[in-house]
Amino acid sequence: MPNGFAGAGPHGLAGIAALAEELGYDSLWTADHVVLPSPRVAPSPLEPDAPLLDAVVSLAYVAAHTERILLATGCVVLPQRDPLVLAKQLASVDVLSGGRLVFGVVAGYLEPELRALGVPLEGRGPRTAEYVRAIRALWEDASPAFHGRYVSFKDVDAHPRPVRRVPVVMGGHTRAAHRRAAELADGWYGWMLGLRAAAAQVESVRAEAAAAGRTLEISVTPARPLDPENVRAYADLGVDRLIVSHRPGLPLDELEEFVRRNAPGQVLL
Repeated sequence: MPNGFAGAGPHGLAGIAALAEELGYDSLWTADHVVLPSPRVAPSPLEPDAPLLDAVVSLAYVAAHTERILLATGCVVLPQRDPLVLAKQLASVDVLSGGRLVFGVVAGYLEPELRALGVPLEGRGPRTAEYVRAIRALWEDASPAFHGRYVSFKDVDAHPRPVRRVPVVMGGHTRAAHRRAAELADGWYGWMLGLRAAAAQVESVRAEAAAAGRTLEISVTPARPLDPENVRAYADLGVDRLIVSHRPGLPLDELEEFVRRNAPGQVLL
């Protein structure tokens, strides 16, 4: 969450991004909540006054302060975004970063947020799938057109297109989410998983991918501190990428220390 709390400002965000790149991190993943319930109600992850910059705008800013690190939405709550506007924003990030965008998406779970943005909780899975297809059409088709239940367009286009085929990473812990990942995405993302939970999730994701005749890159935010033994254990489960997450509200000096402590050179075998 480089775009929250101590990172929710120009100095903090740019500094953390540059430090992560210097230390050899593979990627930066921005959190996404447009609004939060006030007062806080379960299962909201944050207090309503928690500072959190927009996930996509943050990546555009980070693109100007880095050169190599991948820039990922981790993950954008897709049903509550207009897919054509989002496609334009993300294509712009990919162009401005020289082709470093990773498009992480989830269907969402926070009913007050979705309701405030005019999206019912029911049907959010199919809506997510449809939006991914529509965005792909706008990015990749010679003459973009799409006709679905939630979005429909033709006789329009949008340039510049992304620099390269943008990888899509689908988050979610349900079998339906695993199925959507296998059908539509290049990877799957599991949030805050211990080893037993990760093993069950990876097994399900692999089964759905195999049924679709595909393989997916597996990313997980671990629910335990990283050390060589834990890194090895997640790798043995088939996890390709570990996305570390800090405790919300760390001051900048502690956040920088967290980034240094979990850098690849500190925890890789």
